[in-house]
Amino acid sequence: MSTQSLTDVKDLDFQGLQEFFSAMGKERFRAKQLFGWIYARGASSFDQLTDMSKALREQLAQRLFISDWEPETVQTSSDGTQKYLFRLADGQSIESVRIPMDEGRNTLCISTQVGCAMQCSFCLTGTFGLIRNLSTAEIVNQVMASMKLGPVSNIVLMGMGEPLHNLDNVVKALNIFTHPDGLALSKRRVTLSTSGLVPEMLELGRRVEVNLAVSLNATTDEVRNELMPVNRRYPLRELMAACRAFPLRPHRRITFEYILIRGVNDSMEDAKRLVKLLHGVSAKVNLIPFNEHPGSAFRTPEAQQMDRFQSYLLDRGIVAIRRASKGQDISAACGQLKGLSDAARKQLPAG
Repeated sequence: MSTQSLTDVKDLDFQGLQEFFSAMGKERFRAKQLFGWIYARGASSFDQLTDMSKALREQLAQRLFISDWEPETVQTSSDGTQKYLFRLADGQSIESVRIPMDEGRNTLCISTQVGCAMQCSFCLTGTFGLIRNLSTAEIVNQVMASMKLGPVSNIVLMGMGEPLHNLDNVVKALNIFTHPDGLALSKRRVTLSTSGLVPEMLELGRRVEVNLAVSLNATTDEVRNELMPVNRRYPLRELMAACRAFPLRPHRRITFEYILIRGVNDSMEDAKRLVKLLHGVSAKVNLIPFNEHPGSAFRTPEAQQMDRFQSYLLDRGIVAIRRASKGQDISAACGQLKGLSDAARKQLPAG
């Protein structure tokens, strides 16, 4: 049977699966069973569901299918970073990156869209434009395929696309990541990064509990307008007000990602303005040197200037972590591997 007429199980979060079984006239506890088989045991066929009757398994197979991914391309860096290219059913492609951290932990950076509509001037993905949103299953399968290749300690929705531009599918995926019968990840281990879609930020806070990261990258509206066009709709004053209103559990912080670009946003005046912007926000700052890529006029900041910038924040009581660029010897910047792969495919002869 063609899967085109079926629903991918991984498009349904736990509540959706309960509703699915209820509509079939079946017990709602079946959702817990099926979740366990797929996410805890990695089942890829209904034949594996040995605690369900054959008749029920046949009924499920007439309505549902279980997608199962393998990366089309894997690149491994000398520092252990791995980049995965996944080919989607419609021929489009997306990327995920596994980043080794300290103490044996690994962070997986996943995508939420094919391309991106935000058009941030420093981001390669933005040059592709937005092609489409990923389904919940396409978001979840990046994690499950990566877990087959090695452990995943943390998930960050920080790859291709703006997660809050695909809010409904992203929230369902987050529910699967953190549900005790799903992938059972701690909510402290899952982080969503946004360019600053203010209404969706507040909606996210109402619907699900995960860490929030905000891609800030500038301390004035003038500079941020040029780097991140979303700022023209939601300027810094509105963005920071939304950050102050975002619901946080005790001892939790919003992470502010600040990509330092030489001569653009790395001055000491920027550091001073950043301290003022973060006043009243439970915050930490990730300082990230710009990752140079072909076609961009932006440059990585001088190491000495990064030191001065970080020291200024630390001296004023702001948690400021300097993130080293990893995967420098592979196509690790977001969108690089997709760009190379798409270019190669265009050169293939037809037929």
